[in-house]
Amino acid sequence: MGFTVHNEVLLLVFLVALVIGAVGNKTNFCTMGAVSDWVNMGDTGRMRAWLFAIAIALTGLLLFEIMGAVTLPSDSFPPYRTSNFAWLRYVLGGLLFGVGMTLGSGCGQRTMVRVGQGNLKSLVVLIIAAICAYLMLWTDFFSIVFMSWINPTTIELSKYGIPSQEIGTIVGGVFNIKNTQLLHWLIGGVVALTLFVFIFKSPDFRSRFDNFLGGGVMGLAVVAGWYITGGALREAWEEYAAFATTIPSRVAVQSYTFISPMGDTARYLMQPAQTTMINFGVMALTGVIIGSFLYAIFTRKFRIEWFASKSDFLNHAVGGSLMGFGGVLAMGCTIGQGVTGVSTLALGSVLALVSIIFGSALTMKVQYYMLDEQGFWRALHMGLADMKLLPASGGTKTPA
Repeated sequence: MGFTVHNEVLLLVFLVALVIGAVGNKTNFCTMGAVSDWVNMGDTGRMRAWLFAIAIALTGLLLFEIMGAVTLPSDSFPPYRTSNFAWLRYVLGGLLFGVGMTLGSGCGQRTMVRVGQGNLKSLVVLIIAAICAYLMLWTDFFSIVFMSWINPTTIELSKYGIPSQEIGTIVGGVFNIKNTQLLHWLIGGVVALTLFVFIFKSPDFRSRFDNFLGGGVMGLAVVAGWYITGGALREAWEEYAAFATTIPSRVAVQSYTFISPMGDTARYLMQPAQTTMINFGVMALTGVIIGSFLYAIFTRKFRIEWFASKSDFLNHAVGGSLMGFGGVLAMGCTIGQGVTGVSTLALGSVLALVSIIFGSALTMKVQYYMLDEQGFWRALHMGLADMKLLPASGGTKTPA
């Protein structure tokens, strides 16, 4: 069997992922870190790097659509522009993922980069998140636990004459504007321009080249993913899949996301002889880890890191679980929904992104509140001990 168009697509996806991994390692591009810098220090540099990735991905996809180089169908993976607006799914999944990535010390993309650096804590998070994502994607777990109460809250926009949840289409449907394609381009252009102005006016962003490099590469990678699967190779790739003896997994227009690939990789590893299970996501996950690993080796920054305590392990384990369940529920992570999804101007993607940021920021505030409270009790105990009102240790147990 020769080198097929399917092999070509997977190779291109892998090569782009290598760059994501290496640059992510070099620049410390991290969406959870972006929220942390903003919430805890008031530094918006990495947050604007994330927005820079969004602006580039949005601009690139818009230009491809205007030129006719890429057509984004309603059955893309995941179906960002579906008419089924599952608002509760986006909100709840986003909140769970936001909490999880904070407890797990990084989003899906950052977890893979840290695995490549030698961080065994992130490897544990990756394994747990992959198992949970597998349960959501490839078993009846989602149907049993979520579907019965998520589906009734879903708004079917097509009943109101709105065929897609793309923002321009929704606005056109509400105001009875017929040329929704032009409206999509106009709204997308305004959003992208506004983002670029907001990003570059800040010295927090401009002062570090790594912000420009990390966000730029991530945004361009998403554009590349759209072109690889939805551009010139699309027709040949779909034709190959249609006539294949065993249909390859996930042959659809898509771009980079990092939670469903965990579940898909877990599925493949259970049956490694089934090479048709090697898909876009599996190659993306593998490429990011290897790219980060190669950069760490060449720069002599590869370091083994393990848990500092049992509570550290528990936090990361819970975080990995919430990332796996929440990421699939929200149909994407900080990259899958926050960059790739938002580049499609899907309302659900915007809602998921806001929910992820809120969940992460709220978790950080709770963590710092708990640390402050523990610090207060420790300081009080030490003060009383200094005054000989309590023994230096063991007299009173401070709250855990």
